[in-house]
Amino acid sequence: MTGFAERFLVYRGNHKERQNVIWNTAGSAVYALASMVLAFIVMRMAGEDEGGIFGFGFSTYGQQMFIIAYFGIRPFHITDGRQEYTFGDYLRLRAVTCGTAAAAAALHLSFLWLQGEYSLHKAAVIFLLAGYKIIDGFADVYESEFQRQGSLYLTGKSNTFRTILSVAVFLVTLQISGNLLTASFGAVLAQIFGAVLFDVSVIRAGVLPDVRFEAERGACLRLLKNTSLLFVSVFLDFYVFSAAKYAIDRELTDAMSGYFNILFMPTSVIYLAANFVIRPFLTRLTECWETRNFDGFLKIRRQIAAVIGALTVLAVLGTLILGRPVLGIMERILGEGYRGSLTAHWIPFVIIILGGGLYALANLYYYLLVIMRRQGTIFLVYLTAAAAAWLISPALVRRFAIMGASVCYLGLMAVLVLGFGAVQEFVIHRAKEGRP
Repeated sequence: MTGFAERFLVYRGNHKERQNVIWNTAGSAVYALASMVLAFIVMRMAGEDEGGIFGFGFSTYGQQMFIIAYFGIRPFHITDGRQEYTFGDYLRLRAVTCGTAAAAAALHLSFLWLQGEYSLHKAAVIFLLAGYKIIDGFADVYESEFQRQGSLYLTGKSNTFRTILSVAVFLVTLQISGNLLTASFGAVLAQIFGAVLFDVSVIRAGVLPDVRFEAERGACLRLLKNTSLLFVSVFLDFYVFSAAKYAIDRELTDAMSGYFNILFMPTSVIYLAANFVIRPFLTRLTECWETRNFDGFLKIRRQIAAVIGALTVLAVLGTLILGRPVLGIMERILGEGYRGSLTAHWIPFVIIILGGGLYALANLYYYLLVIMRRQGTIFLVYLTAAAAAWLISPALVRRFAIMGASVCYLGLMAVLVLGFGAVQEFVIHRAKEGRP
């Protein structure tokens, strides 16, 4: 392992920034591609119901468990430039949150099975997919430390190789066994191996000089208190983001859940592309805010927002022009029995893409408020949006099916953008005046 880790870490020192950009791009692209195509491939290989179960388990339920494991700590971790907390502190807390996520998934899915809402097969598949995402959450603490140490390229490498390994094992196992449960188990084993190989062994190689593995007494509890509002906010954020999917899982069929997940796929690309633009600037934004360089802070914000806006316009125009033909091609790839199953939802597809652009902008504003350390106001915005999601999503899906789900998603994303935008302007205005 040590020899592999040393080779994995090799790069030319004067090209470090270029390495950061290249590997962050590669990692984001591979992760986005996997998120986009896996549910589609499973539907093709195993049928619409199995595709629906996989899509919901992987991109919705599993991701919700990832949020518990992740605990919303990454923005806090990577912007902790003065190292108020050691890597050991972050690692200890992440072990606790990952264990909590696994226990929560087991209890909740057992309850749904005993209540008869889920079959044993569906509950087991979703539990394994949740486990896959929880391991992803554990690996994230290592990748956050890579970024805090200025080595974002290591995060990109890990994302790239772990994703390729686990997806390859999943698809090969599914092809050989024809069983979604067996394939999901194989993906979990591959994910564990990938995290050890590309994260644990790399950071243990000792090449990054400033990593402190010791955990200070009482620091884990303080870190928990400092990030608890961020966790609740991120948890609510993903619930808001996924409220339409939860409503479809509850109100409609597994097949309809699968179709909606396919329509939803491009939002992952928009979101990850936005993160690719945002993440490299987080340390500079933090420096600008801490040194009260408001002009520099606002300039970077405008530049990132302009890129996100341009990506959104291009995505919406592309969907208006090419959306229906692309959906038709996807139907033909899925098979004769799927004709009309996707093209019938072309307008909801356009609405979802627009909502994805708004979510990317909301994500930028969220990161900026984290830099400002405004956890309380972030929580209030998410709480408001979550309450709206809980009230309107079941009714819209029950009444208008996939069209209702897409409108619900767009409306909720608009609430986040407006809420975060208003709070941000207020905080910046007061900071310029020197008021707390």
